[in-house]
Amino acid sequence: MQRMAQCIHVKADRIAEYRRLHAAVWPAVLTRIAASNIRNYSIYLKEPENILFASFEYHGTDFGADMAAMAAHEETQAWWKLTDPMQEPFAERRPGEWWARMEEVFHCD
Repeated sequence: MQRMAQCIHVKADRIAEYRRLHAAVWPAVLTRIAASNIRNYSIYLKEPENILFASFEYHGTDFGADMAAMAAHEETQAWWKLTDPMQEPFAERRPGEWWARMEEVFHCD
């Protein structure tokens, strides 16, 4: 299992809509997340900076393949068409990233 974290900005005028959507995530999207070996997934909002922070556990063996399967999923694509315009990626992210991946520097159970 790998613990993973990511961050991205959310547009200030879209926060209420983002919250509304995530209060009732589509069941097919949740099923796809689980099928992609993601567990214990949370998204946090830091205001007033409007930063979304996501953390999750990855329980698979091929993260790239699991993320490709998620990206190919029709309902997840439709979900992202709604949520992506609400987000503003960090300029400093790595090539190919939307949400900027973060390095774990400390963990305590």
